[in-house]
Amino acid sequence: MKRDEAIKIVQPALTKERFDHTLRVAETAVELAGMYNVSKEKVELAAILHDYAKYRPLEEMRQFILSSELPNDLLDYHHEVWHGPVASIVVGEQFGISDPEIKGAIRYHTTGKANLGTFEMVIFLADYIEPGRSFPGVEKVREMAPRDLNHACWMVSRNTIQYLLSKNASIYPDSFHAYNYFLQKLNG
Repeated sequence: MKRDEAIKIVQPALTKERFDHTLRVAETAVELAGMYNVSKEKVELAAILHDYAKYRPLEEMRQFILSSELPNDLLDYHHEVWHGPVASIVVGEQFGISDPEIKGAIRYHTTGKANLGTFEMVIFLADYIEPGRSFPGVEKVREMAPRDLNHACWMVSRNTIQYLLSKNASIYPDSFHAYNYFLQKLNG
């Protein structure tokens, strides 16, 4: 699938604000792809598709989770973590996207996980640091992004967990696994 085709598919599924976010994530991801030697074309496609399921009805996402290979325990957590895994299934079923890097990057862009590959890390990071984001800690992650991908992704994991803890929100286990994975990489 080419960039323009993906944009035509995604734009009607998103709000104007979310579509603008998507384009910024794609631009940021392409910049990071150049720094970390991954395919710019594939990264751009994954970034454009990453939020495709964001506004699907909750019952529809619930059914995707129940009827696919996705872990049913997703349903025990806030629906904000559903859209990435659901989108990874939908892009395969509806558009024939079978590339495991693209599907993995879409699936884990919100939570991360242990053993994220460089391609997945680029999307995970780009979604967090795109220029439209403004929240405590994002500038420090932006500064780290071109210097050390693992460190920047650890910061994303740490900041996300701290934020969710401050809200007394449940945290999907993959987020803890990502944090621990990156911490181990940093500590050798």
